[in-house]
Amino acid sequence: MTTMIGYCRVSTEEQANSGLGLEAQRESIQRYADSHGWTIEWYVDAGLSAKSLDRPQLQAALDRLSVPVKSREVAGMVVAKLDRLSRSVADFAGVLKQARDREWALVALDLGVDTSTPTGELVANVMMAVSQWERRVISDRTSAALQAAKRRGTQIGPTSSLPEATATRLMELRMEHTLEATAQTLNAEGFTTATGKRWDKHAVCKAQRRIVNAAELARARAEYERQQAA
Repeated sequence: MTTMIGYCRVSTEEQANSGLGLEAQRESIQRYADSHGWTIEWYVDAGLSAKSLDRPQLQAALDRLSVPVKSREVAGMVVAKLDRLSRSVADFAGVLKQARDREWALVALDLGVDTSTPTGELVANVMMAVSQWERRVISDRTSAALQAAKRRGTQIGPTSSLPEATATRLMELRMEHTLEATAQTLNAEGFTTATGKRWDKHAVCKAQRRIVNAAELARARAEYERQQAA
């Protein structure tokens, strides 16, 4: 019976902790293996990005596949999706070269291809190129959004030195009060500005703008980091 390495990866701690992403990958691989009469030996990297191949379990799997054919106990590697292995064309090309040189197969279930065949290798290369292009487009769009925010006056960097309690109270008051009334209430309750001064309507307006900008920037950065980690 043919033995294959089943490689799974999830990109965030949340996914790693929930196990949902890993479970779905395992089910897909096992179902395919059962239909082909394969035995699967699992290698799993939980909570790690595909930005590089520097992942403990992936490296262990590749080391095992680097053994000469005659003494190797596994015939190749199966992934549920190609991007579980890599999102970098250069990295993937390196893995393909290893597979060719050492004569082992890489099977990507989402593409329905086996890279031990010329057609499978071609399709996999095309899909990896598209994946890297998509990643760069997302990065460029996020960068453009941050630059646009900067042109609008958003400070790219530390956006507010107010204590969290002061910022929270200021925004609560602004939901129902004018700038002047908010300043008066903050002073009455003992809150001061970031520089330790009393509030006036101009200080409230400036602080509110920075708090809103900080939230906007945080959302943009979180989306960028999520895309980079995926």
